[in-house]
Amino acid sequence: MHKIQLDKDIQPLSKFRSKVSFYFDQVKKTKRPLVITQNGKSSAILLDVSEYQQMVDKLETLEDIKLAESQLDKDKGISHSEVKKKFAKRSKT
Repeated sequence: MHKIQLDKDIQPLSKFRSKVSFYFDQVKKTKRPLVITQNGKSSAILLDVSEYQQMVDKLETLEDIKLAESQLDKDKGISHSEVKKKFAKRSKT
């Protein structure tokens, strides 16, 4: 995800409402999230769809790694040679 530019990527809700199309275009073009504030506090974030999908994909990968590490800690892992055998059987069917 691209880094937020504090002077451009934080806007109050009132300004966002008046220029919705402009901010949608900005987020799509820059790939940076837009923080929308309400009563001086951050309230929502507008993200480009592709940036959101990349973020979800990364999170899923990290969750898979965490699960694998947990399984290895509990001696539920399998050896590299066993994995190779299983994939070889799959590719033959």
